[in-house]
Amino acid sequence: MKTISIINLKGGVGKTISAINIAHVLAKVHGERVLLIDNDKQGNVSKFFGLHGDDVDGMAELMTQRGIDPQGLIKSTAYSGLDVITANMHLLNANKEVLLDMSRPQQTRLSKALQIVAGDYGYCVIDNAPDINMSVINALVASHNVLVPIKVDKFAFDGLRQLAEQIEDMREFNPALSLRGCFVTMKTLYSVNTQGVEWLESTDYPLFKTSIRKTTKVDETTFAGVPLLEYAKNSTAAQDYVKLVAEYLAG
Repeated sequence: MKTISIINLKGGVGKTISAINIAHVLAKVHGERVLLIDNDKQGNVSKFFGLHGDDVDGMAELMTQRGIDPQGLIKSTAYSGLDVITANMHLLNANKEVLLDMSRPQQTRLSKALQIVAGDYGYCVIDNAPDINMSVINALVASHNVLVPIKVDKFAFDGLRQLAEQIEDMREFNPALSLRGCFVTMKTLYSVNTQGVEWLESTDYPLFKTSIRKTTKVDETTFAGVPLLEYAKNSTAAQDYVKLVAEYLAG
């Protein structure tokens, strides 16, 4: 099982929508079995699929309970080959609890749990909070690749260097971890997007050729709770996610 972390330390960049649609494209277009992990206390992935609840066990329990069976935390979705481990506000306290629990390793709890289910899935996609907390550190330690969605604006590149440094630090626990690439989301025809892409191309950060174009269909899917390929398969963003996943797999 290959594990992909979707992360940006800045909010509002289309991180959750990207995680959902990348996971769905892997399942629908490429026939993969995909485990999508909600690793954000806001629980937006969980809410999208109608799986959110204060009494639903998920990432918080996986991080804190000894000997927990991750199989029991996995929830099915309405889409073939796509399952979810949920999150809720309990993850906030779980992150604090992990920091205080010195009786067992703190950084490898997720990776050990994923080893148990690795044979059941081709890919695991993790939607991470815009933060560096213990559950995000666990996600990086468990991941092979990091993908960074970027919305081009004045603050677009804040935290990118810090994130790259964190990825480098996590290689102490996970030498296989790599920053696979950044990709632009909510792309428009305005010159700021061109300037942003040019800036990224001038840096050492890897950049996918595929960008995700801005469309109202993306916002509509958050209300409908339906991935883009199911809701509006001919929309620009739906086709862009298909191309992005193809570019990722070809690399």
